[in-house]
Amino acid sequence: MNKLSIVFAGALLMAASCANNSNKCDCNCSCPGCTCNQDKPADKAKLDYRVVDNKNVDISKFPVDKDGYIVLFDGKTLNGWRGYGMDTPPKSWTVEDGAIKLKGSGTGEAQVEGGGDLIFASKFQNFELELEYKISEGGNSGIFYLAQEVMAKENGKEAYLPIWQSASEYQVLDNDRHPDAKLGQDGNRMSGSLYDMIPAKPQNAKPAGEWNTAKIMVYKGTVIHGQNGQNVVEYHLWTPKWTEMLQASKFKENGDFPIAYELLNNMGGDKHEGYIGLQDHGDDVWYRNIRVKILK
Repeated sequence: MNKLSIVFAGALLMAASCANNSNKCDCNCSCPGCTCNQDKPADKAKLDYRVVDNKNVDISKFPVDKDGYIVLFDGKTLNGWRGYGMDTPPKSWTVEDGAIKLKGSGTGEAQVEGGGDLIFASKFQNFELELEYKISEGGNSGIFYLAQEVMAKENGKEAYLPIWQSASEYQVLDNDRHPDAKLGQDGNRMSGSLYDMIPAKPQNAKPAGEWNTAKIMVYKGTVIHGQNGQNVVEYHLWTPKWTEMLQASKFKENGDFPIAYELLNNMGGDKHEGYIGLQDHGDDVWYRNIRVKILK
C-alpha cells in the first residue's frame, strides 16, 4: 500500500469511529464536538493573597516566671500587644483590674469603631499557652493560635482577611445563653471546643461572669485544648485527617472561604508558627494571667 493510500484509509477509519461513537470518542481522537474535550474542568484560579510581615516585639525582653513561662501580659499595660493588621492595640481593648478587657459593641459580631482582634506581636511554633478568661452574659469570644496576618486582593483592592481564616480557634462562650452553643454539631461551638470542628469533652466551662482556666498546647502538629484542669480536645495538624476535617467544615476547598482552606491546611505556613490572638466578637470579655512556655 502506498503512502497516499495509508493516509486515505486512516481518514476513513477516523470518520467511521466518530460516527459510531456519537461524540463519545476517545480523548486522544480529534473528532469534531468530542465531549471529552468539552468536559475538561477549568484550571483552578490562583488565589490572590499574601502573608504580611508586620513589626514584632523582641520576645527575649519579656520576663520569665519561676515555672519557665514567658509572661505575655503584665497586668497593667498592653505592652507587646497590637491589633491584627495594626501597629497599636484597638481602642476597644483596655486593662481593667489586672485583666485585658474588651468593651464590646453589644451588637454581636458588629465591632465598635476602633475595635478589632488583639494579637501578641510575636510568632510561636511549639508552645504551651496558659491563661484565664471570663465571658459576659450572652457573650462570645475566642483564642486564636498559629495565626497569620494575611491580605487578599479582590476587584483590584487589598484588605486584611479575618484572622479566623488562617488560625484555629479555642472557643470562649456563655454556653447557657449564646445561641452558638446550640449550633454546629455535637456541641462543637461550646466553650473550649475547636470552633465548629471538635467539641470540648467533657464540657466543663463555668457560667458567665466566672473565671475559667484555658490551656493550649501545640507540639509538632499535636494540639491539645485544656479547660479548667481537664484536657477536652486533641487533634493533629498537617495530616490527612486534618484535611478531611477541613473538607467537612465551612472551610472546605472551593467553598465560601477558599483562601481559608489553603491557609488552614498548612496552618502556620512553612515555618509552622504564628500569632496568639484574642477575638473581638462584639461582646465584653476579660483575659488575664497570660503566659507561654516555648517547647523544644
